[in-house]
Amino acid sequence: MSRIKIVTDSSAGLTDEEVKENNITIVPLTVMVDGTIYVERESITNDEFITKMETAKALPKTSQPSLGAFVETFDRLGEDGSSVICIDMLEAISGTVHAAEQAATLSKTDVTVIDSQTTDRALAFQVLEAAKLANEGADKQTIIDAVAKVRDHTKLYMGIVNLDNIVKGGRLSKAAGAITSLLNIKIVLEVTDGELKIRSKGRGMKNIKKYFDKVIDQMAHTPNIRQIGISHADGLDSANKLAERLAPLFPNVNILVRETVPIIATYAGVGAFALMYETDPTA
Repeated sequence: MSRIKIVTDSSAGLTDEEVKENNITIVPLTVMVDGTIYVERESITNDEFITKMETAKALPKTSQPSLGAFVETFDRLGEDGSSVICIDMLEAISGTVHAAEQAATLSKTDVTVIDSQTTDRALAFQVLEAAKLANEGADKQTIIDAVAKVRDHTKLYMGIVNLDNIVKGGRLSKAAGAITSLLNIKIVLEVTDGELKIRSKGRGMKNIKKYFDKVIDQMAHTPNIRQIGISHADGLDSANKLAERLAPLFPNVNILVRETVPIIATYAGVGAFALMYETDPTA
């Protein structure tokens, strides 16, 4: 039986230790800041990117991995007869998954591409489950089914406190952006079914806090939560406050707080933060 290897893109909120320990291969996105191109996880860290974004003359530009980068990666991993499962960020914010799909048709390797319908640490949940099963020798369909279960048992909520980037990036009309910026409107997005949906909007941080209060209450009454992640784009204070509230509720669950990746920071803007959690799909 051939081995199965797991690939993902650099939007996945994985730690360096997780990547190494689970034999995960990452195909990185690139980001251009004031004319200089950086490769995620290779030539720029998440923290360094935030600093550069805050002082940049224009909104940074992110680029999906090239078709060639995916083909080369798939071919290399399949040289020993292995198959590949590639799990990528949602189509709604990047064409990465489509580049991977096209590369799969050109590669000599047997490749299955999955749209995770999410990103950041929520994507990492799926990737880690796939890697665990692959390292245990599970077959392809077992891994695909398990990834789908993790996806269906994961929630992702994001608070956006500054709408400048979301407007500049074309995710919100300029007219709406001008109005909401003038009124100090903040929004909460939920990533669900591969789409970004506005769940709450209102003036000031109280709006976001009120919505996340409801999310935390929902979590407190949800059994079998096994993973929690909190990511932020220079929003460490908000992220830490969330972690401090969740820690007593889930003393046996590791809560990972980390700076988010450049593509998410570019989209969400400075101060944004996200809460992601997964319930045990087997419970």
